Amino acid sequence: MTAEVSFTNPTLETIRLRHSVRQFTDKPVSEAAIRTILDAANRAPSAHNQQAWRFVVVQGDKRLELSELVVEKSRAFPKPSSFHLKMAARIIASAPVTIAVANSGELTEHESELFKVDREMAFDFFRIMEVQSSAAAVENLLLAATSLGLASVWLGVLFLIKKDVLAFMGEPSGEFMAVIPIGYALKEAAGPNKKPLDYVAKGL
Repeated sequence: MTAEVSFTNPTLETIRLRHSVRQFTDKPVSEAAIRTILDAANRAPSAHNQQAWRFVVVQGDKRLELSELVVEKSRAFPKPSSFHLKMAARIIASAPVTIAVANSGELTEHESELFKVDREMAFDFFRIMEVQSSAAAVENLLLAATSLGLASVWLGVLFLIKKDVLAFMGEPSGEFMAVIPIGYALKEAAGPNKKPLDYVAKGL
């Protein structure tokens, strides 16, 4: 049978509207909008409610410095990786604001005795939970931006230079890091088609 979506509401509509945008206008994003987006990110579920994440807002000349850093570090990578890093740098330079999400490592550091299992297993367990928690915060951030009429993109490729970017942000090394440029889309465009539910879901 063909899976059909029967319900809608503002939250579901925001989820359907969200898609990645890589070109932005120079219209500034208000501080109120940034704070609203960050508040939504901070309300994401997190393992043991540790909220082991940090948000760093990069604007103005600082965002151009970050873009230049990415270009500089891209030169050490093979052509395919270098290409995608340079593309990310252009996106960062285009957006009026970029938010970096760093995993603080606090859960892994302080909760390793909680489950009384092998230390190596415990470290891996809590490390994955921190990644999951931070990813949930990023998704909240993206959806909040969409709900406010803003565009965004999750630049996962910057994980290749994670240590350099975290150092630039003044954050300690973490297992997970995301960089999300945010602004107003340069042109309106629909997101890519998604695989049908019948292809990705069982038991319908």
